[in-house]
Amino acid sequence: MESGKKFVNSYSRRDFIKLSAVAGAGALLSTNNFAKTIAGMDGKTKYAQVGTGHRAHLYQNAIYKTYPDTCVMVGLCDTNLGRLKVAQSEAKEATGKEIPIYLAEDFDKMLSETKPDIVIVTTVDGFHNKYIVRALELGYDVITEKPMTTEAQKCQSIIDAQKKSGKKVTVTFNYRYSPVRSQVKDLLQSGVIGDILSVDFHWMLDTFHGADYFRRWHSHKASSGGLMVHKATHHFDLVNWWLSAVPVAVQAMGKREFYTPETIKRFGLQGPHERCHTCPEREECAFELDLSKNPYFKIHYLDNEQYDHYYRDQCVFRPEIDIEDTMNVLVKYSNNATMSYSLNAFNSWEGYYIIFNGTKGRIEHKMEEKLTKDEKGELKNAFKGDGTYIRVFPLRKPGYEVEVWQGTGSHAGGDKVMLDDIFGKDKKADKYLRKADQRAGAYSCLTGIAANKSFIENKEIRISDLVQNIGLPDYPVMPSRSEPIPMPVKRTEEL
Repeated sequence: MESGKKFVNSYSRRDFIKLSAVAGAGALLSTNNFAKTIAGMDGKTKYAQVGTGHRAHLYQNAIYKTYPDTCVMVGLCDTNLGRLKVAQSEAKEATGKEIPIYLAEDFDKMLSETKPDIVIVTTVDGFHNKYIVRALELGYDVITEKPMTTEAQKCQSIIDAQKKSGKKVTVTFNYRYSPVRSQVKDLLQSGVIGDILSVDFHWMLDTFHGADYFRRWHSHKASSGGLMVHKATHHFDLVNWWLSAVPVAVQAMGKREFYTPETIKRFGLQGPHERCHTCPEREECAFELDLSKNPYFKIHYLDNEQYDHYYRDQCVFRPEIDIEDTMNVLVKYSNNATMSYSLNAFNSWEGYYIIFNGTKGRIEHKMEEKLTKDEKGELKNAFKGDGTYIRVFPLRKPGYEVEVWQGTGSHAGGDKVMLDDIFGKDKKADKYLRKADQRAGAYSCLTGIAANKSFIENKEIRISDLVQNIGLPDYPVMPSRSEPIPMPVKRTEEL
């Protein structure tokens, strides 16, 4: 989720006024003329998208602006007519074409009329399975945002539908593609620390990004699966991919103790209230999100509340939230490696630490994604930390730091590389096998689904008891766990 300030800077007043005018116009709900035009575009891959919220823009902009020579959007679908109109006007601004739009109940009609090659699913997480399964049943390949889905039975339905249809499912794990995370994979794959026996992984969300999950639809497990699924699916997939292994068993504990009604009272306010927009204490609350002052939020959310009554600025301390803000997880993998993982959503800085302990040494990797700045937006007088690093500590030899691979753009450069892998024309062989399908999507979300189950049942949950016949994902070959290990250097230091 991007900060409000970044949206304001990237969304000009001119764009806002233009979109506001067009959004009030009537929607083009379908057009055979457009479909005929698209049918004549030989050589271009045709896409239809369901879900036009924030994350949808990544794929829309790629198709409209980055890969227009090889890709074309033929239809847009959503539950909210207002946001559909905005999406339609944005498409026309970018391409000069008025792409037909469809309400969610007309999903089948969209596919029938526009005849895409691939369906892109960027809806609320809890509805991914509905559109993935239906698209597969109708014979279409699918690209879906992570997490692939939020519950075990939904995951099983996707696995079964894919096997029956034989069509392709791509799950967009952009974290795999960021250069520094690919570098970690490269080091582990090289065998520099041997085979991996254990992992310590700690992820911190701050009180800007982290808090935002508690004001949106993500704050309800029925919609998002909680942070164990929506957010941690990134992290669990990274570890699966880094290890070239899949989870076997999960045990976890979780609680919500910061984003609660008790906390807002400890801050000295009378709340919680329903939302920021109508909150009588908004001026005193540091967690306020003012949708009216942010052009992006206003045009996409505040102005379209009448269609579905979705409030983008719900109070982060309201009692009906049912997701956790503090989570600890233990995972055992198919290669016998184990992981200790934590996720906290109310930290002072955002980023992660991960440590791999192997038979030949240890790798320590840290990434500072965001540090708290002063009122001027500077880190001038703040503790700046040590940024992003990768350090290798061979067994009984001096440790060293490697120069980090750099990337540009969102998600540490991962989005750009991923989009090229998905939409680009001339694809090269990828020794890291970063493109993921439904098998990797399943094992990623099932780690979080198992953690959620363990929260309730207070016991170890086996992945094989949740979903069957997943199959093993395509992962790069890693160092063998049976080959001889060189004896480490003999030391004479006093014990």
